[in-house]
Amino acid sequence: MKKLIVLLTFVLGVSVAAIAQNKPAEFKFEKESHDFGKIPLTKPVSVEFKFTNIGDEPLIITKVETTCGCTVPTYTKTPIKKGDAGVISVTYTPAGSPLPFSKSITITSTSKTPTKVLYIKGETVSASK
Repeated sequence: MKKLIVLLTFVLGVSVAAIAQNKPAEFKFEKESHDFGKIPLTKPVSVEFKFTNIGDEPLIITKVETTCGCTVPTYTKTPIKKGDAGVISVTYTPAGSPLPFSKSITITSTSKTPTKVLYIKGETVSASK
């Protein structure tokens, strides 16, 4: 019985060590926030958040959510292999009156950190005549 327990412990230890050798998928963003500065109320603006998968496993983005309908994301939908790059593009369409804005974009993925948040901010101003 002792030999069986020792054998199972050894097999479990080797398995854990083998799994630990692979790093899970992981984002490395060029930047995680963007300030648009002052933008006219009538002009949509966009920014691209570029990233690289620095893990060993393929990175799969399962969902990208924003805090309101004025912010629309698009993203790389295919698995991003080790060392490959992807993009999350965000378009903000101002509405209402001139005010500062701050929005968050929440990414859900197979990354080591499964939830990642990006930020955009700026200020809408009245359009020049």
